[in-house]
Amino acid sequence: MNKNDFKSVSEMFSAYRRALEDVEGRIGENFFAAVDMIASHDGNFIICGMGKSGLVGQKIAATLTSTGTPSVFLHPAEAIHGDLGIVRKGDVILLISNSGETDEVIRLLPALRRIEAQIISLVGNPNSTMAKASKIVLDASIDREACPLNLAPTTSTLAALVLGDALAIALMKQSGFREEDFARTHPGGKLGRKLLSSVKDHMRSTELPFVSADMPMTEVILAMTEGRLGLAIVGTQQAFQGIITDGDLRRMLVQGAALDKLTAGEVMNVSPLTISEDASFGEAEELLIDAKIQCLLVTDSNGHLSGVLQIF
Repeated sequence: MNKNDFKSVSEMFSAYRRALEDVEGRIGENFFAAVDMIASHDGNFIICGMGKSGLVGQKIAATLTSTGTPSVFLHPAEAIHGDLGIVRKGDVILLISNSGETDEVIRLLPALRRIEAQIISLVGNPNSTMAKASKIVLDASIDREACPLNLAPTTSTLAALVLGDALAIALMKQSGFREEDFARTHPGGKLGRKLLSSVKDHMRSTELPFVSADMPMTEVILAMTEGRLGLAIVGTQQAFQGIITDGDLRRMLVQGAALDKLTAGEVMNVSPLTISEDASFGEAEELLIDAKIQCLLVTDSNGHLSGVLQIF
């Protein structure tokens, strides 16, 4: 890559910075009116755009849906062949177009008027046909595209995307959307697992390595190896007395202890950390991190051992 090529890239970032400042400066009454209109509507929020504006619209719809504002993307070309049926009387629809004159979207306007849709336009030309047909206009105008030829949608798509994200953030704040709400829409992600699942969903409850207090440590080490948890539990499921971990063994070896002459009861930690099987996985994770350990003993409502939670 030569220096002239890099200059074009540098100019792109400069154009993006200017565009973001311009978009931020235009946040005002129209933006807040759009937020109120969307928030007060009970049905789906519909987003429509063609080409690159359509791709931006799909991302905006996905972001809104995952942050508490149910949204669907409507492809304008498919809309005129039946998909317009998703729009109900009074629904709020966001039309996205840099020019505000996109044919496929303009063709929808008469039908949208007939069903009394509440139109918000996100356009680069506030005087366009699309803007004039709208109740609310979000101005996404730019000086020029960052493309060296001023042709490829670059700065214009950035401006539209940022305004869409701004709507999502404002709606999250207005609705009081919380971390727990986000987790409910992302059950397969790390946050969903942390907040929505309980310890019992992740613990190991079978073939736990129980040993007796009088068992020689040579046998305890074999039980630990077979258990594949890096620990041995001293006692029984109904009455456990303590725990021995790999870390305990390492510390004793460093201290020069003769493990072959000791029993489990002489080595065990009599006050291991425990957690309820009904506690959240996130609570358990925080406890493990704070204590700098990898395993927790899990207890049921009767205080009996029900499993072991291990996190690496």
